[in-house]
Amino acid sequence: MLAVGRLQAILFFVFFFAIFLVSAWALVDAVRRPARAFVAQGKKTKTFWSTILGIAAVASFIAVPFPGGFYIGGVFTWLALAAAVAALVYLFDVRPAVAPYSRRPGGSSRS
Repeated sequence: MLAVGRLQAILFFVFFFAIFLVSAWALVDAVRRPARAFVAQGKKTKTFWSTILGIAAVASFIAVPFPGGFYIGGVFTWLALAAAVAALVYLFDVRPAVAPYSRRPGGSSRS
């Protein structure tokens, strides 16, 4: 019975750590994109997405139950799930729209 609890704890950690990594990746990507790209594509503003994804990264980090450490849980668990939604919306909707504005001229083209 103890092994099942340990497995659940490991899976819980991996799940919420993955949410944190996706949220952090989305935040870094949003910060690196030019502000004009967001407005040009009608995808809110860079400030809006940077703020939402910053909050998402912090909330998802707090929700990670570090093994053997202190776990806050509760409302942060739900906020981490909302963070995952925000990060995925950015990565699958906003990022592809603003990506062409970030390409460097004269760079190598890939097929």
